[in-house]
Amino acid sequence: MGFRYDIKDTSEIITPQLVYYKDIIIGNIEKAIRVAGSAERLWPHVKSHKTAEMVKLQMERGIRRFKCATIAEAEMVADCGVEDILLAYPLVGPNIRRFVSLEKKYPQQRFWAIGEDYGQLGLLSEESLKGGITTRVLLDVNMGMDRTGVAIESAEKLYEDCTRLEGIAMMGFHCYDGNHNDSDLEARKEAVAKKAALLKEIRNRLKEKNLECPVFVMGGTPSFPCHAEYPDVFLSPGTAFLQDAGYYKRLPDMDFIPAAVVLSRVVSHPSKRSFTLDLGYKGIAADPVSERGYIVGGEEYEAKFQNEEHWVFCLKEGREAPLPEIGSVVYVIPTHICPTSALYPWIPVVENGVVTEKWEVKARNRKITV
Repeated sequence: MGFRYDIKDTSEIITPQLVYYKDIIIGNIEKAIRVAGSAERLWPHVKSHKTAEMVKLQMERGIRRFKCATIAEAEMVADCGVEDILLAYPLVGPNIRRFVSLEKKYPQQRFWAIGEDYGQLGLLSEESLKGGITTRVLLDVNMGMDRTGVAIESAEKLYEDCTRLEGIAMMGFHCYDGNHNDSDLEARKEAVAKKAALLKEIRNRLKEKNLECPVFVMGGTPSFPCHAEYPDVFLSPGTAFLQDAGYYKRLPDMDFIPAAVVLSRVVSHPSKRSFTLDLGYKGIAADPVSERGYIVGGEEYEAKFQNEEHWVFCLKEGREAPLPEIGSVVYVIPTHICPTSALYPWIPVVENGVVTEKWEVKARNRKITV
């Protein structure tokens, strides 16, 4: 990673601590807008950061629609004055009532739900009718990731059936394809094109039945440049604005720069060839199956093992280099930034090597007020 992350004074920063670099974030936002062709086409996800300040930075550059994973994130975004707020997570249980309550709390803003199950959308229909509102809904389509969504071959009939439910308005499709993450750009484009053709056919058939489906929200960070080639869809990257080591290493065609680093300190030299950081899996996302982060300038070292509060590194086989001194600061770029951000209540923000502000991770919990 050939970027400068040094902070001039770290003496008062308790480690481990996630920090953001504002100038890099702004550069990534501007890059995303260029890839999309305009800010108007972007419908970015907030789960990677969960902060109002990031949302406002994006709004200042013309982005007006945002996507969320939780009710708390949706409420945080609504407090920023966002025009369109999509909760891209299936509504079940008490979240159906909570979502309708959110719509009623912010009547001047447009909220969007997703769904894949007729029964659950029926419950949303009933709750919306009780609340005296009509809820906008996008049908969630399984694009091959097999996590959520109705199968493409069943999408047309389900969409048509749901248009008969009162209290909701079927407005289009939500199509997240995190599975389209091949490191080869042309392979990603080919995979996206196949699914895009199927969805276009569905849209055309629905229009022939006088059923409108005007809104398509497509893709994530790896695939949104591919979807950008189709002018009638919205694009929903999330990680790109902070970027992490996982996507940075996996997707060489995308030059989004990692803007989030975990500061850590060396606490031990347990052997002549190893050192221990105060950065366990309580301070950095533990879901990557291999490397959970990369030390900036630490090409000579490799991770040995990690516990709750410790992370042991050693010199690679055949390498000779000095170990970082005990007490020294080390900068680690997370492999997966989204869960890492949620581990910290506040995040210092660096500009020109100096911490200039602190962002609250306001939506890290499941509930704010609603």
